[in-house]
Amino acid sequence: MSKPVNEFEKERAAANERVLARGDVNINRFFALDNAVYRDGALDAKTKELLGLVASLVLRCDDCIAYHVIRAREAGTTDREFDEVMSIGLVVGGSITIPHIRRATLLWEEAAG
Repeated sequence: MSKPVNEFEKERAAANERVLARGDVNINRFFALDNAVYRDGALDAKTKELLGLVASLVLRCDDCIAYHVIRAREAGTTDREFDEVMSIGLVVGGSITIPHIRRATLLWEEAAG
């Protein structure tokens, strides 16, 4: 990720606001579902963020990876847990995920403050 965490979060929030303001019922429902599935349930929110991070890593979506790295950090994920998540993503996704792991690690360290 090439932009600072706070800039990413600000741009994401502004873009989401514009998308949702258009009022498309299907898009708004999907966004609501996306928010709902990451709340505590049978799995806690932290675990769900880590699952989202692995899926995003395997799918190689840098914006998604950034979002889940930030949320995982906020949820109290430790450095060791983060490293294990990166290992799972690497095993499932293969070597093509390495550039994404590099960017995720840089962002993880930046998000630590």
